[in-house]
Amino acid sequence: MSNFRTIDRETGFLLPPSVDDWLPERHLARFVVEVIDGLDLSAMSRSYRGTGSASYHPALLLGILVYGYATGVFSSRKLERATYDSVAFRFIAANDHPDHDTIATFRRRFLKEIEGLFVQVLALAREIGMLKLGTVALDGTKIHANASRHSALSYEHAGKIEAQLKAEVAELLARAEAADHADVPDGMSIPDELARREKRLAKLAQARAKIEARAKERFEREAAEHKAKLAAREAKAKATGSKPTGKPPQPPVEGARPTDQINLTDEASRIMPVAGGGFEQCYNAQAVVAADSLLVIAAQVVQSPNDKQQIEPMLERIGTLDRSDDCAGPPVALSALVGALCQSTVGAGEPDAARSHEPPSADARRQEALCLAQADPGAGVRDHQIGDGLPPVPAAWARKCPR
Repeated sequence: MSNFRTIDRETGFLLPPSVDDWLPERHLARFVVEVIDGLDLSAMSRSYRGTGSASYHPALLLGILVYGYATGVFSSRKLERATYDSVAFRFIAANDHPDHDTIATFRRRFLKEIEGLFVQVLALAREIGMLKLGTVALDGTKIHANASRHSALSYEHAGKIEAQLKAEVAELLARAEAADHADVPDGMSIPDELARREKRLAKLAQARAKIEARAKERFEREAAEHKAKLAAREAKAKATGSKPTGKPPQPPVEGARPTDQINLTDEASRIMPVAGGGFEQCYNAQAVVAADSLLVIAAQVVQSPNDKQQIEPMLERIGTLDRSDDCAGPPVALSALVGALCQSTVGAGEPDAARSHEPPSADARRQEALCLAQADPGAGVRDHQIGDGLPPVPAAWARKCPR
């Protein structure tokens, strides 16, 4: 005969169970709780009025978010469900069950404060000896926006649709004028049809206005760059005493281009090339990681699809951390993909006299090729959906980098 343990789901506990007995001592959930207990959450706590029904403490809700993001649970509904189904989440939530609206509202309300806690975590990692900035690695990946590229609308196409809708409105008005004699299809309401088209026209006008505003900003930026190029060309001519060679830089063209686009679902996102070919509606996320500890020390999300212009801003973000004394010394080496290195970016973080515009060495190329062969940068991140527009995205990207 087999010898099995008795299955008993009906006998009650003689004493109430303690959540502290539910997890092993070195469990990640315990570490998350200990780290959050060491953070300064006073700004969050003071923002509560203290009246009405008792609120969940910010430390509890923040613990649920951090542990969820570290283990790949991002949806507020899934986080709520996990407080019932997961022993680790039950431990963090002290056997309470905040609903998904509470979790989502907390994240939106304290998004800026949560971003600020990022630096506190780095300071704590430095204090316990986990963070040492020697070699740091920079890489970028495209994060899909919560919008389809098919929702994008070009300036030219918007104009065509607008003209078509105006023609339809004129036709409907003519039908309304001669409603008694016109052949109006059954079930058709001319006022409703007019209202629907007027609403679409207003939305198109708004989209075209935003495209024109972007074009104006681009023109001002390109005009400043053009002026700087002309000044540099003239300065070089004066210094050498000879006429500049080559064609002078062309001035920018003012106004929106026919191909300028805006996405009607998520206007802050941009159409970008993605790995494997093709184009998608995305953001470009950048992260700098300490090579020894694999801690993310800087993260940023931009609208430019090109990684080449991101090295200098990311170096500046690292420099800000160093100057704030929240990191153990400045990094001594930066590892980045060869494609991100160019004459305008190599040595960007060094003084002018120390900058080198030499191409990466063969050893560096082999090292990067080996890294690429070992792992696909951004795997598991490219297909993540971001749906709150650009401002919340940096925090969302930081949450995607728990290691």
